[in-house]
Amino acid sequence: MSDAAPLTAQEMWEQRYATPGYVYGTEPNTYLRDNMAAIPMGVVLCVAEGEGRNSVFLAASGREVHSADLSAAGVAKTLALAAERGVTVHAIQADLAVQDIGVGRWDAVVSVFAHMPPAVRIDLHRRVVESLRPGGVLVLEAYTPDQIGRGTGGPAIPEMTMTLAGLAEELAGLEFVHAQELLREVHEGPGHTGVGAVVQVIARKPE
Repeated sequence: MSDAAPLTAQEMWEQRYATPGYVYGTEPNTYLRDNMAAIPMGVVLCVAEGEGRNSVFLAASGREVHSADLSAAGVAKTLALAAERGVTVHAIQADLAVQDIGVGRWDAVVSVFAHMPPAVRIDLHRRVVESLRPGGVLVLEAYTPDQIGRGTGGPAIPEMTMTLAGLAEELAGLEFVHAQELLREVHEGPGHTGVGAVVQVIARKPE
């Protein structure tokens, strides 16, 4: 029996992203890709961005993209992928539990599988609403509690997942343009492979 302390979230992600290759691939999340028309041209923030696949894709579209991730290894991979694709992403290592994301700063915020402890997530979502400019858009995809036990990605405990009902409360102040829970095939690197139970939201801040 080991007496070693459990890994912190940052340590876990540092270990995961320190491996060769891209755990979640280098192509964008398909929900994001398929809904690019809903995202204003302008300044975009990608939260819990991981290895950079979404921010690099957005930067290639001509948007000014900023990203934040808890792990230095994830930020390094984001910058490497951006350099490889010939685009610029303003990527920083940051703990979103305490990082200031501003007020009225972003034309869009992208949150893809950004699973966090409930208290952190709820507060972050409140601040995301504040951080959007009038007319700004949030694009979000996350796993629902039905994902637990599927073995195709996502957190191991239901409290870290999201539901449409919960997001309607957490994102108060935004108008939901599209919102659904569904099962879909997720093939985004070895970390997300197979049928996933997801919630998808496009929400807009009134002007």
